[in-house]
Amino acid sequence: MEEKHLTCIGCPMGCALTVTIDNGEVVSVTGNTCKRGDIYGRKEVTNPTRIVTSTVAVEGGKDAVVSVKTASDIPKGKIFDIVNALKDVRVSSPVHIGDVIVKNVCDTGVDIIATRND
Repeated sequence: MEEKHLTCIGCPMGCALTVTIDNGEVVSVTGNTCKRGDIYGRKEVTNPTRIVTSTVAVEGGKDAVVSVKTASDIPKGKIFDIVNALKDVRVSSPVHIGDVIVKNVCDTGVDIIATRND
């Protein structure tokens, strides 16, 4: 059996988790004080994902950039690909919260959406 030690990011508590793995399968998660810790620990050792936040350039808006994020989790290994893909993105004003800025970013099946109005 193998143990992985993680700090949970499922809530502000930051619990110290121990995830026990046997033959590639999670056997137990300990150290969590809420159910989110158990879910996070299992997911983190089998299929880690993240939400990516960034900014993209706005042409003709009151601000030079608008904040954006992935509409849902993406595979952790795609973070840098997505950040690099957003470097050259330019959108025209007006931009509204929830507008899709990039569809299916880096073939993840996840869109990049605006998180504020420009």
